[in-house]
Amino acid sequence: MVGMSRVKPLSGFPEWSPSERVVEASILATLREVFSLHGFAEIETRAVEPVERLAGDSDAAKEIYALSRLNEEEKADARLGLHFDLTVPFARYVEEFAPHLAFPFRRYQIQKVWRGERPQVGRYREFYQADIDIVGRDVLPSHLEAEVAIVMARALAALPVPKATMHINNRRLVEGFYRSVGIEDVAGALRSVDKLDKIGPDGVRAELAGKGVSDTAQDAVLELAKIHSSDSSFVSAIEDLWTTTFTTGDSDAEKLFADGVAELAALVNAVNAAVPGTAVADLRIARGLDYYTGAVYETFLDGHEDLGSICSGGRYDSLVAGGGFPGVGMSIGVSRLVSRVLSAGLATATRAVPSAVLVAVTDEDSRPASDRIADALRERGIPTEVAPSAAKFGKQIQHAERRGIPFVWFPDAGEVKDIRSGAQEPADPATWNPPAEDRRPRIVSS
Repeated sequence: MVGMSRVKPLSGFPEWSPSERVVEASILATLREVFSLHGFAEIETRAVEPVERLAGDSDAAKEIYALSRLNEEEKADARLGLHFDLTVPFARYVEEFAPHLAFPFRRYQIQKVWRGERPQVGRYREFYQADIDIVGRDVLPSHLEAEVAIVMARALAALPVPKATMHINNRRLVEGFYRSVGIEDVAGALRSVDKLDKIGPDGVRAELAGKGVSDTAQDAVLELAKIHSSDSSFVSAIEDLWTTTFTTGDSDAEKLFADGVAELAALVNAVNAAVPGTAVADLRIARGLDYYTGAVYETFLDGHEDLGSICSGGRYDSLVAGGGFPGVGMSIGVSRLVSRVLSAGLATATRAVPSAVLVAVTDEDSRPASDRIADALRERGIPTEVAPSAAKFGKQIQHAERRGIPFVWFPDAGEVKDIRSGAQEPADPATWNPPAEDRRPRIVSS
């Protein structure tokens, strides 16, 4: 039996009400539909991985929830941890099942993940994440970088949220530029620039100076980060900056830069051709993770920029340590998005319960007759429940109103009533149908 001690809220673990859950479920279903329409197969990986695999060489160890049985001490190197994203388990999945996969492998994955970080508004310790990736074997055509972005843009456009704007950069472009102005620790500089919104230009300068970056190179890096355009005009702006800052004579850096500029221009144009007004070239976007090697993406909701990026990702040379599996992917923080949809009233559920019909009960002796009517409706796909007691019909109608059920069926009269309008009509459970919009709960955008 559950104890009677006072229940204390546990922050960071969202538990939506039934009507809120309808909104969340609708968003998840929409994502699955769009991903499937574009040929992405769904997989689900286990919730746990060895802690050593989850942590790797990153700082992620401090966010991992480790698992162990209470009555058994396990060796540290044998501990399991809950996954904090879907990339690490996906990498393991590809490595383990590669002989059985057809490449390029297109997958989507929608699961809960767990992170032991400080909860904030819209940031949770347990939340849904939705990822899509296309992974190749040894090679991956660059046009797939555009395809992944287009699929995500279409998925976001199908959700009850404001217009999403995808900010795109190219790591090859950035690496070539950084090297051209004498920056040796490109990854370190990228991590500093990735904090630009948080610490501002002066903070970035301070970090870069601490990494041995000259004042001139700092100026160049921050000038590059200012370039932002939704059309190809950014190309001339980047090239003009290049001609005034190129200092090292590094031919490899020059090629990286030129290839990156061309790839970024092609990517922005492709995304905007498929989903107009979605993509902007934004040279501020850095994505601090070291494994990105091509396109990088950050996506923001127009008018809700305070939420931060709701969808991010990029191109990588290898999903698996040791190489051989280049890919590109993007990830949506679904629970974060749902939280904003609910708090801003962007969408609401038409009702909290699945039932479209409540079958009234005249008296307890006739309950079997009400059950038969309910079953006849259910067999035809109409969600139905039977009144919990044979109270007066007025009270049974009130029960339906409290539940949000739109129709009440009166067995003896053979009639069904729309309790919202008061309209009542004869009905046969073998043929009657509610209006399509009332058959199931749905969400309505504000």
